[in-house]
Parts: sequence; structure tokens; C-alpha cells
Amino acid sequence: MGVMFRSRRKFGPLILNFTQNGFSSWSFKIGPWSWNSKAKAHRVDLPGPLSWKQDKSSSR
Repeated sequence: MGVMFRSRRKFGPLILNFTQNGFSSWSFKIGPWSWNSKAKAHRVDLPGPLSWKQDKSSSR
């Protein structure tokens, strides 16, 4: 497996994700809650190493 380039730029609650091919996706994070444009998933950080995720397929 080769080496992959990834970069993140944060502008307050807005996070822009880049790969070697350019812009990849954007995320919005407020406190423990976040949403990702590529996965269209909601995520909530829970105490410790746990988190809860609801993606687009399970919300229907």
C-alpha cells in the first residue's frame, strides 16, 4: 500500500478535507456533534472511546 496525502483545514466549526486529488468533503462540528458531507452521517462523541453514528441508510 502506498502513502496517501490527507489534509484538514479548520475554520471555526467548518472543516474542509483534502486529498492528493484536491477537495474531498466538508464537515461541521459543534461540541460532541458532527456531520460529514461525503458520508452524510451524524456522529456524537460519547465519554471514553465511544461514539454514536447515524448514517443516511439507517435514518430511513
